[in-house]
Amino acid sequence: MEKAFTSFLLILLLLLQYVMASSAMTQINITTDQSALLSLKSQIISDPSHFLDESWSPDISVCLWVGVTCGSRHQRVKSLNLSNMALTGRIPRDFRNLTFLVSLDLESNNFQGNLPQEMAHLRRLKFLRLSFNNFMGKVPSWFGFLHQLQFVSLMNNSFSGSIPSSFSNISTLETLNLKFNSIEGQIPKVIGSLVNLRILELSGNKLIGSIPLSLSNASRLETLKISYNSLQGNIPEGIGNLHNMNLLAMQFNQLTGSIPLTIFNISRIELISFTGNSFSGDLPNGLCNGLPILKGLYLSKNNLHGCMPTSLSNCSQLQVLSLSFNEFDGPIRKEIGRLNNLQELYLGTNQFTGIIPQETGNLINLVKLSVEKNHITGSVPISIFNITSLQLLSLSANNLKGTLPREIGNLTKMQHLHLSTNTFIGEIPKEISNLVELEKLDLAANSFSGRLDMETFNISGLRAISLTDNNNLSGILPPNIGSILPNIEEIDLANINNLVGTIPDSISNCSELTFLDLPSNKLTGLIPTSLGYLTRLQYLN
Repeated sequence: MEKAFTSFLLILLLLLQYVMASSAMTQINITTDQSALLSLKSQIISDPSHFLDESWSPDISVCLWVGVTCGSRHQRVKSLNLSNMALTGRIPRDFRNLTFLVSLDLESNNFQGNLPQEMAHLRRLKFLRLSFNNFMGKVPSWFGFLHQLQFVSLMNNSFSGSIPSSFSNISTLETLNLKFNSIEGQIPKVIGSLVNLRILELSGNKLIGSIPLSLSNASRLETLKISYNSLQGNIPEGIGNLHNMNLLAMQFNQLTGSIPLTIFNISRIELISFTGNSFSGDLPNGLCNGLPILKGLYLSKNNLHGCMPTSLSNCSQLQVLSLSFNEFDGPIRKEIGRLNNLQELYLGTNQFTGIIPQETGNLINLVKLSVEKNHITGSVPISIFNITSLQLLSLSANNLKGTLPREIGNLTKMQHLHLSTNTFIGEIPKEISNLVELEKLDLAANSFSGRLDMETFNISGLRAISLTDNNNLSGILPPNIGSILPNIEEIDLANINNLVGTIPDSISNCSELTFLDLPSNKLTGLIPTSLGYLTRLQYLN
C-alpha cells in the first residue's frame, strides 16, 4: 500500500513538472511572438489612424492586439491581418519567429523594401496577401520552402526579376497573383506542374517568350490572366483542354496565329479576351455551340477576317461582344437580335456591308452600340431609337442616309451620339433636347439642312457639339448662348455656310470652352472682347 502511494506521488510530481515546463514553454513562445510583433511595430514609421499605437502594448495580451488572432490550442499567433490601415514601414527579420503563423494579410498599405529571407521559416503559412504596397526586389525563390502555401498575392508592387521555378515545390498552391509588377523573363514551364492551381494572374508585367505548353497540364485552372505583357507566338492547342476554365484573358500581347478552335468548346468559360494581339483567321461557324454561359467575348484589335458567324446567336448569355478593329466583312447577321442579354456591341472599324438589321432593335438591354467606320448603307432602323437604355450610339463614317426620326428623343439616357460622315438629310429634330444626359453630339459631315435652333441643344451636361462640314444650316448664335451651353467645352460650327449675326458677349459664360471653330459662315460685327475671359480656350478660328 505504501509502495503504491509512493509511486502515485512520483507520477503526480512528474506530471506537475511537465505542466510547469509546458507552461513555461508556452510563456516563452508567447513572449517570442510578442517580440516579433513589437519589432514590426518599431519598423512602422507612419500609422495615421494609430491602430498599432493604441493597441500593440506589452501590457495587453498579444492575442488581444488589433489584427492578431491566436490559435486556441497552442496560444500562438496564428493570423495577422493589418490590411487597409495605411501603414508605412518594413517587415523585420525577427518576423521569422512567428512560426505558427498560418495567414498574413498586409494588403493596401505602404510597406516597402525587400521581403526578408528569414520569412522562409514561416513553414505553416498558407495564406499570404501583400497586394497594393511598395515591396521591391526579386520575387523570392525561398517561397519554394513554404510547402503549405495555398494563396499568394503580390499584385501591385514593384517586384522584379523572373518568376522563380521553385514555385513548383508548392504542390498545395491554388492562387498565384503577381500582376502589375515589373517581372521579366518567361513563364516557367514548371508552373504547369501545379496540379492544384486554380488562379494564375500575371498581367501587367514584362514577360516575354511563348505561352508554355505545360500550362495545359494545370487541369484545375479556372482563371488565366496574362494580359499586358510581351508574350509572342501561338496559343498552345492544349489550353482548350482546360475544361474548368471560366476566365481567359491574354489581351495586349504580341500573340499570333489562329485562335485554337478548342477554346470555343470550354463549356464553363464566361469570359474570353484576346484584344490587342495579331491573331488572324476566321471565326469558326460553330462558334458559341459549346459556350452556353459565355458573357464576354473580346476580340478587338487583331487581324481577324471573314464573315460574322450566325452561330453567335447561340451565346444566349452574352453581355459584351467586341469585334472592332479587325477585317471582318459581309453583313451584320440578323441573328444578333437574339442576344437578349447583350449590353455592349462593338463592330466598328471593319468592312461590314449591307444594312443594320431591323432585329438589332430587339436588344432592349443594349447600353453601347458602335458600328462606325464600315460600309453600312440604308437608313437607321426606327427600332434602334426605341432602345431606351442606350448611352452610346456610334454610327459615324458609313453610308447611312435618310432623316433622323423624332423617335430619337426616346434615347433619354444617351451620353455620346456620333452620326458624322454619312449622308443624313433634313432638319435636326428638336427632340434631341430630350437627351438630358447627352455629353457629346457629333453630326458633322452630313447633309442636314434647315434652321439651326441652338435651343435644341439646351442640355446642361453637353460638353461637345460638332455640326461642321457639308451641312447646310442657317441661323444665329443666340444672345443667351452662355446659359444655353453652360458646360460646353467644344463648339465646331465650321463650314455650315449660313450662320449669320454676331458672336454674342454671353459666350464668355461658357467658362469650360477649349475649342471654338466658326469659319466659312456669314458672321458679322466685332469679335467680342469677352472672349478674353475664356481662360481655358486653346483653339479659336
